[in-house]
Amino acid sequence: MPAEKISFPGSFGARLAARLDLPDSAPRAVALFAHCFTCSKEGRAATFIARALVERGVALLRFDFTGLGGSEGDFGNTGFSSNVADLVAAAAWLRTEQRPPAILIGHSLGGSAALAAAGEIPECRAVVTLNAPFSPDHVTRQFRDRLQLIEGDGVAEVTLGGRTFRIRKEFLDDLAGQRPAQRIANLRRALLVMHAPTDTVVGIDNAQSIFTAAKHPKSFVALDGDHLLSRPEDARYAAEVLVAWASRFLPGDR
Repeated sequence: MPAEKISFPGSFGARLAARLDLPDSAPRAVALFAHCFTCSKEGRAATFIARALVERGVALLRFDFTGLGGSEGDFGNTGFSSNVADLVAAAAWLRTEQRPPAILIGHSLGGSAALAAAGEIPECRAVVTLNAPFSPDHVTRQFRDRLQLIEGDGVAEVTLGGRTFRIRKEFLDDLAGQRPAQRIANLRRALLVMHAPTDTVVGIDNAQSIFTAAKHPKSFVALDGDHLLSRPEDARYAAEVLVAWASRFLPGDR
């Protein structure tokens, strides 16, 4: 699977590290992937989805949000809105250097960001969410014991996945200001909601809320495994089903 390492300016002007996975011949479409909260573009779900798409002649751009992975910038200064803006910036790079993304794919909080960014990417024809929360502020449950400190002091360090991050009050305010139900209702793109009923991080009720808020065409697929799709067989299954569904919205498959 050939790949190009690239970078482009994100929402704060910092260079964002990205990987463009390419088929052997000219791609017939491009997809854009948004990773989960505090994760990176190298996650298992992203890797298997990239392979499955490339096999069908579709390129995938996956990148690290500002301040994460190989990207520049301070994660502590970012928020949900800047993640959405990073996605829009990635689409702008593709529009200039490759072709605009036909499909947005988002894992966990990246799924929420994909739903929010779709309206700012006119060429997007379909959106796929993987174990995504209905409301972006769901992510605060991962550090609920620090919320009072963040509100009082304006900033606090939290430990997520064995790593320490600074979370500012502005991050919480940004999350609270989102209107997911309205955005999803006005999506005007085909939507695939994929969620594991056994997900203990983001419960299956979130998938139900996303699906109910969305208008047709919309589909739901139950996944196996945990929130991160950490078992190869679970990530591979999600990738294969995603590609089969997405084929209806790609050139040459109608």
